[in-house]
Amino acid sequence: MSSDTRPGVRYLRRYSDGERMNHWAIALLFVLAGLSGLALFHPALFFFSNLFGGGSWTRILHPFLGVAMVLLFLGLFVRLWRANVMNAADKAWRAKSGEMLRGNKAAMPPVGKYNAGQKMVFWLMATSLLVLVVTGLMFWRPYFTPFFTIPVMRVAVLLHSVSAVVLVLTVIVHVYAAIWVKGTMRAMTRGTVSEGWAKTNHALWHQEMTR
Repeated sequence: MSSDTRPGVRYLRRYSDGERMNHWAIALLFVLAGLSGLALFHPALFFFSNLFGGGSWTRILHPFLGVAMVLLFLGLFVRLWRANVMNAADKAWRAKSGEMLRGNKAAMPPVGKYNAGQKMVFWLMATSLLVLVVTGLMFWRPYFTPFFTIPVMRVAVLLHSVSAVVLVLTVIVHVYAAIWVKGTMRAMTRGTVSEGWAKTNHALWHQEMTR
């Protein structure tokens, strides 16, 4: 628990400096990998390649950016996967998710560090990134393509594209939720959240932190 400059307001430590740096590094690599991937995806989006020094450099850099993003996410995954395992509280939260969408937080059952929605986002990201890195390696020229047939690589390209779309949509939901729930952005900018925020949004985690 830490104090804040505002008198009478107490803050709980939600993320360490290392976790926040990891998170923002992943976010930066996601943007770079996404833009370079879009440049390669369709001729109408090829202008994004200008950000990377042209088409050749875009093709070279994109897989390295993707692998770097996956490796950094792996570090975050090791730290957070246990807290994202679904439990009985999450089942109750999902049953009341309509109330959350209507903004009626008072009707929501108490949850731990993450609610069911956040956990689903976490696992969607993890699954999407796993498919992206596996399929990407399969058609990464010139290193791995000799090991796979052309039909297999075509399937890999399709799965890679679908997974990329799923990841982008998941990240959009993640960002929207962080902005929508007032006080959430502070967790990833300063590492702390107010005790009132914790009580309202993650009551079981608040109890654990203040026990």
